[in-house]
Amino acid sequence: MSIEVASMSQFGRTEPFGLQVARGQIPYHQSIQIFGYNADVDQTEESVWPDGGTVPHPTAASVLKISSTSASDTSAGTGARTVFIGGVDGNYNVISETVTLNGQTEVNTTKSYLYVNEFYVLTVGTDGYNVGTVNAGTGTVTAGVPAVLYDLIAPTFNNRTTAHYCVPVGYTGYMVEGKFSAGQASGTTAVTGYLKQNGPDNVLRVGAVTTLNNGAALFTFDPPYQIPEKCCIGASAVGAANNNSVSAFFNLILVKNVG
Repeated sequence: MSIEVASMSQFGRTEPFGLQVARGQIPYHQSIQIFGYNADVDQTEESVWPDGGTVPHPTAASVLKISSTSASDTSAGTGARTVFIGGVDGNYNVISETVTLNGQTEVNTTKSYLYVNEFYVLTVGTDGYNVGTVNAGTGTVTAGVPAVLYDLIAPTFNNRTTAHYCVPVGYTGYMVEGKFSAGQASGTTAVTGYLKQNGPDNVLRVGAVTTLNNGAALFTFDPPYQIPEKCCIGASAVGAANNNSVSAFFNLILVKNVG
């Protein structure tokens, strides 16, 4: 039998607000952490995610095809067996489901997704991780890769590393901090990172820009950076030279709109 640990604030002492939100002690508030990684950013702007290219901003929700580049990622395989996918539908309502993998053969989701916000491995075989890249997308699937990619789980990661999040309808997102880092072997050229917001009007608006040369930039937003309902936030980067490793992290408080 588990025992609930009391909060310090229940005894008249203080406790950080963020910790209380993470513990589920603040009604209508959720803590959201988004992390992205791109191991090879070149001289064309790319989203901070493992695929390169950019995270799509579709105008209509679609049934997604879930597949892996490895035959080991299947219902009785040694790699990933089932995955959880969650996001928003065409009306920006929160939806999610569990999908059983079938190697390089696609398995359709039962729901239609406009954006993916969560994508991670639920169960595994003896390897303990997804052997191939697990993809979610639309169009023709070739060797486990869909023509249009919505999100992915890189090999062995067991979780998406996509610096992109869409705020569901009925909520407002508040970014309290963000971090952008970049590096390269030579360390002699810069990488420019962007924080961009995309709304239902499908217009990308820049919220922050930083330029680094083998380093990291931490942004603390006070007051928090506001992201309205039905809007997405994402990180992208471009290098002055090729072969840059880039990561981005967002810490959001998702607040339900009341009244």
